[in-house]
Amino acid sequence: MPFGFYIIMAAQFFSALADNTLLIVAIELLRIAQSGDEMEPLLRLVFTLSYVLLAPFVGSFADSMPKARVMFISNGVKILGCALLVTTVPPLLAYALIGLGATAYSPAKYGILTEYLPHNRLVQANGWIEGLTVGAIILGAVLGGFMVAPATVQWLQWANAPHPLSLIIVLIGLFYVLAAVFNLFIPHTGVPDKPIEHGPWEMITRFADCVGTLWRDPLGQISLAVTTLFWGAGATLQFIIIKWAENELDMGLSNASMLQGVVALGVALGAALAARMVSLFNAVRVIPLGLLMGVLVMLQIFVHTLVPAVIMMVLVGMCAGFFVVPMNALLQHRGHHLIGAGHSIAVQNFNENLSILFMLSAYALLLYADVSINTALIVFGLFVALTMALVWLRYRANQRRHDSRASLREYS
Repeated sequence: MPFGFYIIMAAQFFSALADNTLLIVAIELLRIAQSGDEMEPLLRLVFTLSYVLLAPFVGSFADSMPKARVMFISNGVKILGCALLVTTVPPLLAYALIGLGATAYSPAKYGILTEYLPHNRLVQANGWIEGLTVGAIILGAVLGGFMVAPATVQWLQWANAPHPLSLIIVLIGLFYVLAAVFNLFIPHTGVPDKPIEHGPWEMITRFADCVGTLWRDPLGQISLAVTTLFWGAGATLQFIIIKWAENELDMGLSNASMLQGVVALGVALGAALAARMVSLFNAVRVIPLGLLMGVLVMLQIFVHTLVPAVIMMVLVGMCAGFFVVPMNALLQHRGHHLIGAGHSIAVQNFNENLSILFMLSAYALLLYADVSINTALIVFGLFVALTMALVWLRYRANQRRHDSRASLREYS
């Protein structure tokens, strides 16, 4: 890989590390404020709200200037949101601002891959990026759990910090600063910028056309459906794991959050295997692993001790990582040729985060209705398995109507 790719990876790692560490700290802030259980998934919900509302505009914004500059500006917004967390601003509002920065960051982060690398390196590059992101999730979950642990908080009080969590948030903010520094050294890809020439309504109309284009494409709709389901399921699973570990394994937030890292470890392993074993041409063959992931999630209700729980969560993560990396690369490849890199990622983010909003809202309603965590696991796993089965049937139907492989070769 070119050296610039490793700079992109470093910037992504520190930005993702801060995002995931801060999530655990924000959950602790809500608990200190004695908010209800249903408020915790709302943290991720407000984080993703910007992805949905601003989706028609961020693609054009990402394509209007060098994507390294977009990433730098986005990290600046995240730093501001992080700073607000140490004030009297409600955690949900401050975390929403961090989500705003992430909204602009995402199309630049993935779009630069399609501009900087040849298409035959996209699966490998996505494997590296997803693996590194998962590494940041693992380290972020562990680091966040350590930071909110009673022993850490007590030590910071002994050190006469004005507010223990405030000092922790400032330290997390330094990760965003480091990511912004790496953004400054990302090379220009040489792809011409596309100035924003249209007003808001024209941008919304064009975005709607881009959404329709990807959903009508035989391969685009399949890869978009899979990644949409994956990110909605993954975001919800983060909170289900914490609540399940607290109820079934008698863990506190500090230790329960570290189990998120176990799932992320499995995702990293699956992503690494996919990068070595799956090509862009046969990416769709991994879809049935999504159905298996849903079944494994449902089997979690029969687990009551730590070691089997860790094994099961690693397996769930491996299935997820193995099927999402090739599908993500396929979606980027199709989107780049059909509607352009920035708009493609914006459409992907819109659909994926709409899925996150839907699934987190459903989970929050289950908590509000006082549904048991095991029942929530069954509902969640069944939804994932059935949806992935429908996607696979749709792909087989598309095969009968279109020569999908010939369509892929046309753009390869």
